[in-house]
Amino acid sequence: MKTHTIEVNKFKAASNTINGLVVFKVDALVSPKPPLEGIEPSSVISMTEANARVLMNLLKTQLAEFDAKKPKSRHGRHG
Repeated sequence: MKTHTIEVNKFKAASNTINGLVVFKVDALVSPKPPLEGIEPSSVISMTEANARVLMNLLKTQLAEFDAKKPKSRHGRHG
């Protein structure tokens, strides 16, 4: 597995697909991350607090769009 360090500089757009994927367009710096001995290899995504807040808002919007596409129940809830 190839591992990378991904530094998000800016979120440009978000969308979702009919297959249930959320897709983000970003400006990012991507560089190879050498594996460290004794540590499971993994990629790392980092961002500023401001970008984390943008990501949270984009995720909320995309999840709301998924929820809007789900069929509504015709029956009320029974306690």
